[in-house]
Amino acid sequence: MRKVLPEKYYLDHFHEFLNFFEGNSGGLLDTESWAFIHAFRALPEPKQCIVARAANRKYGVINRTHFNYQEIPSPAEQIDALITDGWFGSIKEAPKRDLAGMLVKEDILRCLTGYPQITVDRGVKKATLLNALFTCIEQSGWPADLSVDDYLYCRFDGVLRFLTFVYFGNIKGRLNQFSMRDLGVMRTRNQAVGEQTHFENKQEAAAAFYYAMGIEELDYLDDDQRLAKAQEAQPEVNSPGAMGLAEKYAYKLGVSLLLIDNPLALDFLKSAPGDSCQEKWIREAYKAGEKASVKQELEAIIDAPASDTLLAFAEDFYLRKYHKKRTSMVTDMLRSATRVLDLDESQNQAVEQGVIGWYKRHGINAWRTENRLWRSLFALVFWPILFEKDSPITEFDRRPKSLQDNRFYTTFVSDIEKVFSCYADNKSMHQYVLANATRYYGQSNSLFIWGPSIMAPINALFTYADHEQITTLLRAMAVDFSQFKDGFPDILVLENDHLRFEEIKAPGDQLRRNQLVTIQKLRQVGFDVQITQVNWVRDPNQPYVVVDIETTGGNSQYHRITEIGMVKLVNGEVVDKWQSLINPQRAIPTAITRLTGITNAMVADAPVFAEVADTIDRFTQDCVFVAHNVNFDYGFVRQEFSRLEQSYRRPKLCTVRESRKHFPGLSSYSLAALTHHFDIAMEQHHRALSDAQAAAELLKMTQGRV
Repeated sequence: MRKVLPEKYYLDHFHEFLNFFEGNSGGLLDTESWAFIHAFRALPEPKQCIVARAANRKYGVINRTHFNYQEIPSPAEQIDALITDGWFGSIKEAPKRDLAGMLVKEDILRCLTGYPQITVDRGVKKATLLNALFTCIEQSGWPADLSVDDYLYCRFDGVLRFLTFVYFGNIKGRLNQFSMRDLGVMRTRNQAVGEQTHFENKQEAAAAFYYAMGIEELDYLDDDQRLAKAQEAQPEVNSPGAMGLAEKYAYKLGVSLLLIDNPLALDFLKSAPGDSCQEKWIREAYKAGEKASVKQELEAIIDAPASDTLLAFAEDFYLRKYHKKRTSMVTDMLRSATRVLDLDESQNQAVEQGVIGWYKRHGINAWRTENRLWRSLFALVFWPILFEKDSPITEFDRRPKSLQDNRFYTTFVSDIEKVFSCYADNKSMHQYVLANATRYYGQSNSLFIWGPSIMAPINALFTYADHEQITTLLRAMAVDFSQFKDGFPDILVLENDHLRFEEIKAPGDQLRRNQLVTIQKLRQVGFDVQITQVNWVRDPNQPYVVVDIETTGGNSQYHRITEIGMVKLVNGEVVDKWQSLINPQRAIPTAITRLTGITNAMVADAPVFAEVADTIDRFTQDCVFVAHNVNFDYGFVRQEFSRLEQSYRRPKLCTVRESRKHFPGLSSYSLAALTHHFDIAMEQHHRALSDAQAAAELLKMTQGRV
């Protein structure tokens, strides 16, 4: 049943939002924020409704003509009174950032056409166009296409942004999340909220907000303003979250300065915090000829690295620039690929899944793991600590604060080590993980997505890996989650009772530095990690399933499948067939019956799709999904699985496209026309198995197997 929100739901949510600051987070607010809260609470309810409605907008500019809500008496008069009281001002007061959000690129281009002194280049970025528009406004006045009278700037927008920043802990949080929660669209952590705050103190909150807003605003500053930003004092920060924002701000500003004032940019980047700024300074300073200074800095990093990622960069750069090594560590690792696998070219849409299918056909177990294996295992081992002891600040906090701040181990060291000591072997830890998976299954978290296949690679890990390997890696994640939360190899392979991880690389694929660091860590711990290089070939043993469906109509969102036929081919030979009528659970239109011959009576006792879904999934597993106009058949099948809340993904191949490529110049590429042209037998056109068999013959012809 569809949920319906109360008439003034947005006002209830706004009061809920403001009430949050009666707790510990209220200590993070400045005088201006408290003045706003008190002033809002003093407003009569109709004016509160206007302000709360405006606060729910994404940007600080509103169109007053859109505020004709039935539950608000005389909204125009309420807005006029709020303007008089200073709550709203002219659009001319709005920052460029808010106008950029309100105006799409086409709006800005249209406004610029009203200024004859400017030539409009449609290919430039939106921020550049907006700066050009503001220049025109300063010189020639406001554009005629924007009604100054209709648009208003919310003068409380700056305060509101700070309040939402303190509440959500980031600049992206929005008040409409309350509505999404109540409608059931957004899942939240509904356990008891703790007494923590997103920031350690008032100064840290203000500094973090300064950098978060600064990152957004840099796009709309001119060269002089950016130069001024680089030379003004920057707020000091100490917490990991605020430091991360300061680093992103400094990097973005420093890079933008390189084209304005290169020496100033280099000085700024050299003194700026963070790995990215250090790396950028090293690269740019080396290009500028400061080779001695760069060498000294690289040696200092190698002697005392701030992080594994920076160390990997420094060692690599040092070897290549000062010891004339010709290739990077990333390139070396790719070139040292320990396995080379010939894979059918049809798998280029999902390489990892194709490799897993290849292994399965050769009797070898393999699982797609990437980051999911280690993140899910980490969560299940430490769940009570992560999601119960580390209680959320608000119900919208999906990631525990200790992970956000990268302080999980230092905050809960005794609890973490107790887990390791209590479950000191694989058997006991495995049982503990299984118990947690059963107990917490389906609960919202930010580390992994629950699913029926989540335990298989975990089970293999506990069965075949050494306990010390597992716990050493988990401890490394606990100590530095920011470093080891990602970059893990694509698949886990079990062959001859031996586990190995494999990073799969197709021709042209690159290895990212975070992958290099994580792979090195896994190898240090003792895991077998290999780089598998894929070569594209035509593999005769790659199975294809040629599918045809009949439906109640042409739109997969509304219509349903009435029949499905499938033909499996290996090396050009039919190895299996499957066909079934499907009860669409709706009437079949007369026109469709005339086309297919399938009547309502024929499908009345047929299985519904849910009853054959597992069979279809198994029949097509590790196969290329082939059809004539493949997107039609594949789209319907995927939609049916989606209705069952199941994922369905297969590599696709279209016999229409293949026929056009191999047999150009034909007047028609419909299935009927092609079967007639090539004299392919068809028992009954527009019946699923008959059409699938005909399309299978076409596939064989395009592959040269007839």
